[in-house]
Amino acid sequence: MNSQTQGPPGTMNLRNQVLIWIGFFVFLILALWIFRGILLPFVVGAALAYLLNPLVTQLQKWRFNRGWATAVVLLCVIAIISGIFVMIVPMVATQIVGLVQRLPGYAVDLEAMVRKWAPELNQWLGPERAAQVERTVSDMLGQVVGFAGVVTSEILASGMTLISVIGFAIFTPVVAFYLLLDWDSMVRGLHDLLPRKQRPEILGILRDIDSSMAGVIRGQGGVLVIDAVFYAGALSLVGLNYGLAVGLIAGLLSFIPYVGFGVGFALSMGIATVQFWPNWWMVALVFAIFMGWQFVEGNVLYPKLVGGSININPVWLMFALLAFGALFGFVGLLLAVPLAAIGGVLVRYGIRKYKGSSLYLGSTHGGQGGNPSA
Repeated sequence: MNSQTQGPPGTMNLRNQVLIWIGFFVFLILALWIFRGILLPFVVGAALAYLLNPLVTQLQKWRFNRGWATAVVLLCVIAIISGIFVMIVPMVATQIVGLVQRLPGYAVDLEAMVRKWAPELNQWLGPERAAQVERTVSDMLGQVVGFAGVVTSEILASGMTLISVIGFAIFTPVVAFYLLLDWDSMVRGLHDLLPRKQRPEILGILRDIDSSMAGVIRGQGGVLVIDAVFYAGALSLVGLNYGLAVGLIAGLLSFIPYVGFGVGFALSMGIATVQFWPNWWMVALVFAIFMGWQFVEGNVLYPKLVGGSININPVWLMFALLAFGALFGFVGLLLAVPLAAIGGVLVRYGIRKYKGSSLYLGSTHGGQGGNPSA
């Protein structure tokens, strides 16, 4: 048999591997599309189980059985989430509603300030450039107002009903509990189902996927939470109107490269300018909060918590968010980053296999360096 297509024993040829993974992704996307209306508690429950499994495993090492360890960890998490919900969510919701309602007013105030500064702008930039700056600011503010209206309508249109909220709150911990309870047996079952000859190769891919997923869910999730807490706390401490809401928005959007920072920075600077001017040092303080934390995040938090485990191009990540969000709604947004991470692992694996194949190396390097024919 030709070694160019078969390769050494224990490895799959490139064509079969590509077909298998393409088929897997087609099946996965089709399943997501069919069941997209009921997936939310299962997706969140699975992510919660994946996130909490190391804690459950640690409790097992301390002589807890799997059932008790799962129950203890989940009850602690539910208690923490419930406490946060009771103490913070009503205040955050009030601020977000107020922010959305006040945004058009902030836009009008900023536009008025720009007109007030028109003589100085004419003197600094010249009449033509000053007029161009004024038009640009006016257009941007109009877009902000329009965006706020769209966001409000989308939230109202896609908001969860009381029944769906109750269902989500009940089913999500149940899904997480049973996944955590059977986690080890599911992993062993998956291991036993793998083809024996290709098992080492597939396990290597799965380890890379696990590392990437850990970077997404645990590492990126940790950065997201820390960002949200810092921005919300810092902006509230300086007395920025709706600082808690703006900070949480900036932090929670930070999983999209540059979007969380950009949205939070634009909102904060606009509000600070209207609220604090002519106390320019307060505006500068808000500016320093974002710039300083961006430096800390990029040089301390991200390398420590995430490192190079995700290794996703920001353009590919934004495309995945837009595409999956358009196809599957909110569930698609939740799945976009993990699936992009998995896709990145598989693409890198495919590139490695391609570079080791006879198609790339040429017929004289067929298979793994053996003769072109057997």
